[in-house]
Amino acid sequence: MPVPESVVRPQDVGPTARRGSVGTSPARRAQRPSDGVIRPGRNPFAALPLAQAFPLAVIGGVLFALSFPSPGWWFLAYPALACMLLAAMGQRARRAAWLGYVAGAAFYIPAISWAGRYLGPVPWFALALFEAVFFALGSVAIALAYRWVARVLPTTAGRVWGLPAVVAALWTGREWFSGSWPYGGFAWGRVGLSQSESPFAHLAAYVGVLGVTFVVVYCTAVVLSLALVAPTHPGAVLRLPTRVATAGLLVAAVLAVPAWPTATSGSLRIESVQGNGPAGYFDRATPGEVLESQVAATDVAAKGVDLVVWPEGSAEFDPRQQPVIASALDSVVDSVGAPIVAGAITQTPAGVLHNTSFVWTANGWQSSYDKKRPVPFGEYVPDRWFFSKLAPSLIGLLQRDYTPGTKPNVLSVAGVKAGIAICFDIVDDGLTRDMARGGAQVILAQTNNADFSGTDENLQQLEIARMRAIETGRSLVNISTVGASQVIDPTGRTIDRVPEYTATSMITDVPLGTTTTPATIASGGIALLLSLGGLLTLLACAPWSRSVARSRRRP
Repeated sequence: MPVPESVVRPQDVGPTARRGSVGTSPARRAQRPSDGVIRPGRNPFAALPLAQAFPLAVIGGVLFALSFPSPGWWFLAYPALACMLLAAMGQRARRAAWLGYVAGAAFYIPAISWAGRYLGPVPWFALALFEAVFFALGSVAIALAYRWVARVLPTTAGRVWGLPAVVAALWTGREWFSGSWPYGGFAWGRVGLSQSESPFAHLAAYVGVLGVTFVVVYCTAVVLSLALVAPTHPGAVLRLPTRVATAGLLVAAVLAVPAWPTATSGSLRIESVQGNGPAGYFDRATPGEVLESQVAATDVAAKGVDLVVWPEGSAEFDPRQQPVIASALDSVVDSVGAPIVAGAITQTPAGVLHNTSFVWTANGWQSSYDKKRPVPFGEYVPDRWFFSKLAPSLIGLLQRDYTPGTKPNVLSVAGVKAGIAICFDIVDDGLTRDMARGGAQVILAQTNNADFSGTDENLQQLEIARMRAIETGRSLVNISTVGASQVIDPTGRTIDRVPEYTATSMITDVPLGTTTTPATIASGGIALLLSLGGLLTLLACAPWSRSVARSRRRP
């Protein structure tokens, strides 16, 4: 008598099936994680249990924060990435999102603690927890890559070398997106920026900061794949010494890329003045105090100075409208015998406010640049009507809104072309390329860190400036109201500095760059190609077609 299809005979199933897994294939059961230990025949990228993945996500975020100043232990970025990738690896989308969010919060909360210096924990935690959302999105994409792309690349070579490229591209895409949206984005905390003092820093001249992110994440992901795939995946032949040697050769190959030959032609003697005045928003200085501190800290007896550079907001107000300010600038120019690049708040006849950097010579105002990247919730409040309802007391503290400028960020001064970056401008990839393409021979990064005294904000911004010097092949003068003020050469080496929170100046012969780095030509295209390439590859490997085919075969 034939057995009905709905009846399953005991001899047709094994012990596992009798425990309730009749509808699960042996291959799927073999890949299901139980205790998190990877064994031969199992999926090498199987998800870890939550009890192991959660602490890995937290540890990864904390280690990543420690790779930034301070303490700035750049080498911790690699174990940090390994922990975060392991936590996300193979997880379902919802769990991957939560693990990524936890890692992002564990990173941003300590890394940007300076955001609460004066305004308290609300803006600090709001920014940190919002930026952690992008970590969550990136974690989901990476988790899916370890599931979907690994199926399409079943060979050891594909999983060791191809899959990490997709993972690194997705991480890079997440950084590009979070650095672009919303309100211009927040590019603080990129992997590439943590490497300003590392042996990988010179790669920024080739591929830009986001390209350095890709390289670092790729190397880390390859090492993980070598550890997971080679000893467990069927057909793998790599032994432990061979795997270690392979990882070493990969890192050696990357480090063997020579530094881009930075060409310079001549130099400019620049006096950079750190006035250490009461320049903070909450210092409640009387009008003229910051200007007086700058004048007092300027060495007017210095010989052979070609250019004087003051920091952001150092002249306070528009000298064309304030004769007292114009007179003070004139006295410095006459004494030093060189023009000044200073900063001030300016206002158009229509009442539009700008954060402006201007050139002042013996003949007065010559040219200017208006800051293109004013800080959201710092220099202006986007959608003020909405956020005023959420936090009226905090939003009420910001009474004036600066408008983004439209002028080129390269000014002619003292016979050379100088690229101008006002504070937050330095994080913008596009503005960096604009300076180099506009013919800048030196970069003047003017900033006001007085509102973050005693925090790591100024050191983190200095490291961003260092990467920009390498990326463009240009010397960079990072001059702050309170510090950290340094002069950095085109290779990223500090050639002059002054102590923080000290009224003083540094007089430096600054090399003028003439080279064109690959990053200034192609870094934008490289970032876009990596971002879109990673996303499109992930979507192409999605099992949608197989799911549709299975649904059609069902009665």
